[in-house]
Amino acid sequence: MSESKNQIPEAENPLALTGLKKGAIKKVAAGIPAVVSSFQKTVEEAGLSRGMKALWSLNKKGGFDCPSCAWPDPDDERSGIAEYCENGARAVADEATAKKLTPDFFEKNSVESLSKLSDYEIGLKGRIAQPMYLPSGATHYKAISWESAFKKIGFALNTLKSPEEAIFYTSGRTSNEAAFLYQLFVRAYGTNNLPDCSNMCHESSGVALGDSLGIGKGSVTLDDFNEAEVIVILGQNPGTNHPRMLTALQKAKARGAQIVSINPLPETGLMGFNNPQTIRGVLGLKPELTDLFLPVKINGDLALLQATAKLLLEQERLAPGTVFDPEFINQNTEGYQAWMQNIDGVDVASYAEMAGLSLLEVEKFAKVLQSKKKIITCWAMGLTQHKNAVDTIKEVINLLLVKGSIGKPGAGTCPVRGHSNVQGDRTMGIYEKPSKAFLDSIQRTFGFEPPRAHGYDTVDSIKAMHEGKASVFIAMGGNFLSATPDTLYTAEALRNCTLTVHVSTKLNRSHLVHGQEALILPCLGRSDKDATGIGDQFVSCENSMGVVQLSKGVLAPISDQLMSEPAIVCGIAKATLSKKTIDWNRYVEDYDVIREDIAKCITGFENYNEKVRLPGGFYLPNCTRDGRFDTPTAKAKFHVAKPTQSALAPGELMMMTIRSHDQYNTTIYGLNDRYRGIYNERRVVLLNKTDMDDQGLAEGDLVDLINQADGRTRTAHRFVVVSYPIPKGCCATYFPEANVLVPIGSVADHSNTPVSKNVIITLAKA
Repeated sequence: MSESKNQIPEAENPLALTGLKKGAIKKVAAGIPAVVSSFQKTVEEAGLSRGMKALWSLNKKGGFDCPSCAWPDPDDERSGIAEYCENGARAVADEATAKKLTPDFFEKNSVESLSKLSDYEIGLKGRIAQPMYLPSGATHYKAISWESAFKKIGFALNTLKSPEEAIFYTSGRTSNEAAFLYQLFVRAYGTNNLPDCSNMCHESSGVALGDSLGIGKGSVTLDDFNEAEVIVILGQNPGTNHPRMLTALQKAKARGAQIVSINPLPETGLMGFNNPQTIRGVLGLKPELTDLFLPVKINGDLALLQATAKLLLEQERLAPGTVFDPEFINQNTEGYQAWMQNIDGVDVASYAEMAGLSLLEVEKFAKVLQSKKKIITCWAMGLTQHKNAVDTIKEVINLLLVKGSIGKPGAGTCPVRGHSNVQGDRTMGIYEKPSKAFLDSIQRTFGFEPPRAHGYDTVDSIKAMHEGKASVFIAMGGNFLSATPDTLYTAEALRNCTLTVHVSTKLNRSHLVHGQEALILPCLGRSDKDATGIGDQFVSCENSMGVVQLSKGVLAPISDQLMSEPAIVCGIAKATLSKKTIDWNRYVEDYDVIREDIAKCITGFENYNEKVRLPGGFYLPNCTRDGRFDTPTAKAKFHVAKPTQSALAPGELMMMTIRSHDQYNTTIYGLNDRYRGIYNERRVVLLNKTDMDDQGLAEGDLVDLINQADGRTRTAHRFVVVSYPIPKGCCATYFPEANVLVPIGSVADHSNTPVSKNVIITLAKA
């Protein structure tokens, strides 16, 4: 296939519709349909023997960590049947596929022709089997040796005027060992430009938790769910995004916990769950989970929390010490009086309206919390991707502080992380704003002065590339283009680079929207055996609750041309760095050596090699879990904020991006979203029936979605209208298809996270 050099590969998914089929919204998640779906995907991709071998070791002690979400494994015995969920099985099947892309494939398929495929179709092609190189002006990738690839990277980095002109991105799938080496190389090179996927999802959580409590991580363990009296779930859809969480919720409910779900959509997994590993689940007995569902408007959470706090404050004044925990507040917190004064100014009825709820619904929520002290709050990107995200999360923390619900069994904070080691990567130093203590430890251990100036986060990296301030982009995993906001702007930024490099397992759209030159470096996956000259190696990961455990693949790699991520980092480092202050060869053969150096640099990893070999791993220190607060005053901080509401003009809607059930992050496993009753189509927009009527739209109509911000018009073309129970004035679309609408300049205060959950759009018939 030939192509003109003037043709530009598509940055977006193609506009072709695949044929929407509607079904009923499911009332219960999982059950037998989830088992069937998992089995079909596994056999289809990996074959029966290879697929079952992978699944048997998935999340088992001594096995490999799920490459999907970061929900923790049980501390005690794990299921002998299947310690994984439907999406975990799909992620493994996707990675364990027997399909592979050889040089013949790339010779037959140009970059431009591949870009015309959807992300789903691209992902089906298979694992990349050898390093690939796209020369300047070329239309097809061609095979390249590892040595030559490393030399090209080293040459590109060393010809930059400054290390600040290079960007080093990290996906949350990267292991602790690879992440530590990656940040070590980048700092030895001379920059802190280490953006990562956390910048786009839970950065707001880290900022809020760090400011309020002194640690940017959640405080609870799985055992806390067994003791909780109330579990509040805000802006999260565990049925699709963290399905194993449903088991913990079901157990908690059986022990008497009340579950409150706060979300614009009535997500199936929050409403009911049939655990396929129990007889009761198979028979569909007592699947209900949520006791109180509050269909809050998009970004109505802060108003709801403060209205609830006002009702609780009123009850506390009627019976002091029965609603709040004054002893905890006096001994452990500061700023309570200012917070109370702010809450006194809340008009509950108007705040309830701002939240899109009735006064009765807010009163019910307050009633659930009033006499309870063992409260867990869980949240995800429905809270973190708003302009006032940090303020909202701090208000969640305020609510826990007045109740004394932090640092005690059955209570605390639970930000539910997405990617499987995104928290571990941050612990390992993947951060554009490293602490002085961490940099001092690097200097002390390795004998070089690391850069001290803050680097670029994800949004600032995109802007830097777009403005010509950075021209080499290296990604350790991920699908950067499809994950980031303002798709066309980001594509222009990547095309401005002289070199783009992606360490990947499978082909994705970011390989097709590239710099002047491009490299794809194929790496081992979690399920792959990692054998070096001294034997099989393992890596380690940290889950959402701060447990570090080993991960050891079991499958024969599909090609002998794959390298492990640690080996790739060491190869790049040796080809780039002229000063030999670090012996990179030491790390390639024996990952225990990497862990020994991690133990020297990072608190909590003392005796790392011994502790990580314990069945189930070990917990990292967590001050909040222990009832301490590592703030400057050693006290937890109340914060004061005011809710804001987007003023919508006639015809405008607030749009949020969501995932389908056949999807994890940017990886598309299929075209169905069966819990929502949407089949065979991803280009859909979910609308309230009243909004449809007001705009003269009917089910099945085609519309263009339009955002106008920062003086630019952004259009997502040809979306199918679907009527759905979502608050009036709100709508929902899948990402990455709607990422084109998220303005690069629309970010959360303090965390700089893209505001993907509150995009103002209008509709135009297509």
